[in-house]
Amino acid sequence: MKNQAIELTTFKLKGLTIQQFIEANTAIDAFLKRQKGFRSRTIFELKKDVVYDLLVWDSVAEGTDAMHKLMTELSESPVHDMIDQSTVSWNITPVEHFVNL
Repeated sequence: MKNQAIELTTFKLKGLTIQQFIEANTAIDAFLKRQKGFRSRTIFELKKDVVYDLLVWDSVAEGTDAMHKLMTELSESPVHDMIDQSTVSWNITPVEHFVNL
């Protein structure tokens, strides 16, 4: 699992449900699937009203590159307007330990 990376973005939505947010992410999901190093994406609410968007990448560099492309290529996506931008926290880090079946 060398070089695998976890990207975690947390944020609040502007008065919408998490289901509405997920439904609006069709184009984002399709974009991610085309990115080099993309492995998976999971969206959930751990704390009420706080959305966690967890992505797994082959490397920090590939995840960071995809984030910059997304902000440019999908800058007009309605998803960005659904998020309270003042609450966004974006982090990406290499995986230090991994256990699989």
